Amino acid sequence: MEKRLNMSKVAPKAYMALDALDKFVIDSEISLLHRELIKIRASQINGCAYCVNYHALDARKLGETEQRIYLIAVWREAGKIFTEEEKLLFAITEEITLIHQSGLSTNLYNQAIEIFGELKTAQIIMAVITINAWNRIGVSLEMHPHLLPE
Repeated sequence: MEKRLNMSKVAPKAYMALDALDKFVIDSEISLLHRELIKIRASQINGCAYCVNYHALDARKLGETEQRIYLIAVWREAGKIFTEEEKLLFAITEEITLIHQSGLSTNLYNQAIEIFGELKTAQIIMAVITINAWNRIGVSLEMHPHLLPE
């Protein structure tokens, strides 16, 4: 397999623009762990193995358990493993990531406004959009996770 281009070197201005969106999300009211959960779920949907691996490692560093990381892909069937807030984050992430299906539903939007407020809802939407953009780079450029030493 031929190695594909390095986006940060070939198109640094574009890469830096996307990195600026990341900085916005970092400065948001979304907790560190919730940001990683959003990133993992979107990356699973988009089939970006590089990002799933990267953000699962970051979630573990924040204290997330292996069990919860494994169950993100099946969060609806996981019972009470995730909080209601986390379930809402996953549902929003899925609807925005799969925007071609029906967009962000009025029901989820209204729940988000009620629970998170307008500012944090806007920040969540931007977090989902940003990881989706990174996923598209990762998948397009065939980026793969590296094996960790045992």
